[in-house]
Amino acid sequence: MSTQYEVRGRVAVITIDNPPVNGLSHATREGIVRDLGRALDDPGVDAIVLTGGAGFFSAGADIAEFGTPASGADPNLPQVIGTLEAASKPVVAAIDGTCFGGGLELALGAHYRVATAKSRLGLPEVNLGLVPGAGGTQRLPRVLGTRVAAEIMTSGDPRSARDLAAVDGQRLLDRVVDADAVDAAIAFAGEIANVRPLPRVRDLTAAAVPLDDLRAQLTKRARGLTAPLAALDLAERAATTPIDDGLAAERATFLELMGGDQSASLRHVFFAERAARRIPDIPSTTQARPIERVGVLGAGTMGGGIAMNFLNVGIPVTIVETAQDALDRGLGVIRRNYQIQVDRGRLTADALEQRMALLTPSLSYEDLANCDLIIEAVFEEMDVKRSVFTKLDQVARPGAVLATNTSTLDVDQIAAVTSRPGEVVGMHFFSPANVMRLLEVVRGKDTADDVLVTAMAIGQRIGKVGVVARICDGFIGNRMLAAYRDAAGDLLRSGSTPAEIDAAIEEFGFAMGPFKVGDLAGNDISWAIRKRRYAEHPDAPRDEITDALCEMGRFGQKTGAGWYDYEGRDAKPSPVVDELLASYWARHGVTRTTFDPEEIAQRLVFALVNSGAQILEEGIALRASDIDVVYLSGYGFPRHRGGPMFYADRFGLPRVVEELRRFHGPDWEPAPLLVRLAAENKTFN
Repeated sequence: MSTQYEVRGRVAVITIDNPPVNGLSHATREGIVRDLGRALDDPGVDAIVLTGGAGFFSAGADIAEFGTPASGADPNLPQVIGTLEAASKPVVAAIDGTCFGGGLELALGAHYRVATAKSRLGLPEVNLGLVPGAGGTQRLPRVLGTRVAAEIMTSGDPRSARDLAAVDGQRLLDRVVDADAVDAAIAFAGEIANVRPLPRVRDLTAAAVPLDDLRAQLTKRARGLTAPLAALDLAERAATTPIDDGLAAERATFLELMGGDQSASLRHVFFAERAARRIPDIPSTTQARPIERVGVLGAGTMGGGIAMNFLNVGIPVTIVETAQDALDRGLGVIRRNYQIQVDRGRLTADALEQRMALLTPSLSYEDLANCDLIIEAVFEEMDVKRSVFTKLDQVARPGAVLATNTSTLDVDQIAAVTSRPGEVVGMHFFSPANVMRLLEVVRGKDTADDVLVTAMAIGQRIGKVGVVARICDGFIGNRMLAAYRDAAGDLLRSGSTPAEIDAAIEEFGFAMGPFKVGDLAGNDISWAIRKRRYAEHPDAPRDEITDALCEMGRFGQKTGAGWYDYEGRDAKPSPVVDELLASYWARHGVTRTTFDPEEIAQRLVFALVNSGAQILEEGIALRASDIDVVYLSGYGFPRHRGGPMFYADRFGLPRVVEELRRFHGPDWEPAPLLVRLAAENKTFN
């Protein structure tokens, strides 16, 4: 069923009924038009209320229909809105909960709007590489003013009805209530049932205001993105163009963006993040274990950041260190991080104290005994991890989930020292852990189904994007990162400079290039991993240049020198590094090769793709889109390119194989899965 219809007194109530989010599918659009006609034909009905249920007026268009015949089939959304506007009886939109995208555009087609104060309204289409396509860019400026509407459309961020009602001169909301929205709308409909002519948003005007400052901000913030600036252009048009001309321009822009790479990529991301939550071999009925208290072992940068995630959502945390000075230092960092949010107006002082009150510091493992989930965040060394888990096994209560934050080590070896390997799981947070969205959930050979489900569920609860990985050195993200860094190293050895490589990949869309990232994270961290691998594989090739850099103590920003020299956080090309590279090139007889920026970016990205294909074939990742989610959420891959595997699909896998062979020579063979898919003209996704 797409809609429900009832008459209450002399008011017809049409309820959108398309769970879970009341998406405006073709069937739903048909239902709205059908029920509207029924109400208009009924002489016992004086007014009409249009609403949604289950906390959603409507979250907008049914994205699964995009690109299918149903998307544009009559009645399309603009036609539905036109039918509302032309209704001979007043239509009141009753908004309670989410009213996004096409849902807000639908409400703008009503003659009046009543909303609960907590409802959230927005036009988030830019997050899918689109602009509103059913009149939002032309109607919202007419009811909120050009600037406020432009800010909403170009950011994609929703606002509460309470906040929107406070906008000076707003004509979006006729009544904001704390009571039931439908009851309030029915009462309001009784008050205006005889008002004529009926007000229409399309008949209002929007004032032209300067938006040059917003355009400058967008040009910097939305680097490489098409949709935000297109939305701004359309918002400005609303103030200078007759509405029908503006609607035609909006529709043309929407269709152009819909057919482009950016929207295809961002829609892929939307579905990929949702697909990552599904674990095919675990029944959907498997229940997560309740998590009411969390323990964190280690109060350093990572441990403190992990603890903050749980404090932020009201979960008490016991944080344990081995020495008082380390514990005090960690608590101080947590408080300072919260104080920064207070200073920036993102958190109240009371909220800071409430979160700190949920944190219990301790120097004793025994204080973890009442925790439902314990996460270790200690030094990345196997003997240290195994020692920690031996102790945790002794103090943790039966049924507690024991998680390791390891970024590279074998979770099975860690679990083997416990009497409960089924309750051990990897929960790899990314630094800074209180900011980065990615959570790699690493499944050991004995990890119980409900333990894996628990790790994924708690990740979602604290706002992370969880991706399941099997065990290998580096799991999904860091294993691929090694290939990416190797490609960057090959370019260095061939004559490129760190600045040239970083600039090329940043132009592609990464926030930072590999050498700036190394300096930010600390080059000593990857050096420690390399030294472990050298010990395990004595015949493996050495990273001569990077090792030499680390032997100089150039660990990055924290030492004021790494691949770059630093004045504060500003990176400057380093004469020391120039000399290091020149010495290497001379010693190895390298004739410097100049690569164009596009080739540099392709060498780095296709290294990720090739490693991703290996990971996929080995079953380390469940699906190609999971690999995309890892790199989008944890490693700065540009969202508008969809992730490395999707980017390769769009580029064409036969061309990827051809380029890889050109980069590495005819005797070098790409990953078997990549070669096979290319030969069959198939894709990863």
